[in-house]
Amino acid sequence: MSAILDLPPSAPERARDGHRIRTLFVAVLAALGLTAVLLSTHIYGRYGINADFSTRLLGPSWSHLAGTDQLGRDMFARTLHGLALSFWVGLIAASLSVVIAMLLALFATTCGRLADEAVSFLVDAAMGLPHLVLLILVSFSLGGGTTAVIIAVAVTHWPRLTRILRAELLQLRHAEFVQISRQFGKSWFYIGRHHFLPHLVPQLLVGLVLLFPHAILHEAGLTFIGFGLEPSKPAIGVLLSDSMRYLTGGKWWLGLFPGLALLLVVLCFDAIGNGLRLLTDPRQEQT
Repeated sequence: MSAILDLPPSAPERARDGHRIRTLFVAVLAALGLTAVLLSTHIYGRYGINADFSTRLLGPSWSHLAGTDQLGRDMFARTLHGLALSFWVGLIAASLSVVIAMLLALFATTCGRLADEAVSFLVDAAMGLPHLVLLILVSFSLGGGTTAVIIAVAVTHWPRLTRILRAELLQLRHAEFVQISRQFGKSWFYIGRHHFLPHLVPQLLVGLVLLFPHAILHEAGLTFIGFGLEPSKPAIGVLLSDSMRYLTGGKWWLGLFPGLALLLVVLCFDAIGNGLRLLTDPRQEQT
């Protein structure tokens, strides 16, 4: 029996273990990279925000790794400031969207059939609307700016997560411990607060991280077309919008580096989300 227990892992098991290790390693590197971006803004301070007309439109060099813009501001530092700003906007918007999805999922599964049908109708209606058009309408109706962008992103990114959480809770309703709680006379509100909500924590955490890139990309898109953050702020959308006037003049670095930085941040959040899903989903450990 001991000889059987000491058998080495098979090739598929080794492959799965190697995949888990690589996924977690990439997730840790991505988290460290994002942390470095946030810390760098404190190191640079006002550098990259204040104008310096003596260094206007310089190409990439050792003194300015990503060149300078039309006002002589260092594009590398300015891009980092923009990423940090997008991070906080995305954090608030994604958190609000997760809270909306959680409340709607709990409402649909604990307040009866009419509530479930109402939430299903809201999800279908929201997913049937053109996403970018809805974002523009909400942001424009609120007058634009940082607050408007946060609200616009938050109220348009909850439907898919709501559908996932609702499906999870509908399966959980038939669990044995839930049925025992019902037999003891506990209300659905009590069950939702003490049984459903703790079960949703891993899904909410992964959902928050995976909503981040959507929130950041849509914030940059709204800002790029003029319905987002104020032009005075070093947002990625502002940098990309300003670069359009100079790209035809050969100033390629004004659009290249902010665009690449935005892409890398989105990929970092995707890697972190995959790592969290691997850690929090017990089914991943059984495959």
